[in-house]
Amino acid sequence: MRSAPKKKGNVSQRVWEMCGPLAQELGLSLWDVQFVKEGADWFLRVFIDKEGGVSIDDCVDMTHALSPVLDREDPIPQEYLLEVSSPGLERRLTRPEHFAAYVGRPVRARLIRPLENGQRELCGILLRAEEGGQLEIQLDEETSVTVEKKECSSIHSVDEGLDE
Repeated sequence: MRSAPKKKGNVSQRVWEMCGPLAQELGLSLWDVQFVKEGADWFLRVFIDKEGGVSIDDCVDMTHALSPVLDREDPIPQEYLLEVSSPGLERRLTRPEHFAAYVGRPVRARLIRPLENGQRELCGILLRAEEGGQLEIQLDEETSVTVEKKECSSIHSVDEGLDE
């Protein structure tokens, strides 16, 4: 059995490259693209953003613009479900530009392994995010912690309108 030629880059990166210009044409910005398996199903999740917030119409417009491109380019060999949405209030931070935008703002980092004191979740102000992967989070007036991004299972912004 002959296999199809392998396409360069991973699925998320290839789809990101397709989505960027489409989002821009619609007055949107691309926040993230994820290709994940949940149970037996694969999901292609495209997160869009815009000043003032994303509406359902924005998601529908992006879906209508993206679907024919995905059909034509066929970057994904298996069946999948396409979801287009806003990144939400508490956004998952994954890309260097996300971290840069959230320096000085509240974040929550969940650690893969606990710190020596047993702490697995760090909530505080993101003081610094280096390209090499180090994050410094101020936990309170006297304490800050430096961790590697790769030591975190997830890092989210924290909605500043909610009390902790």
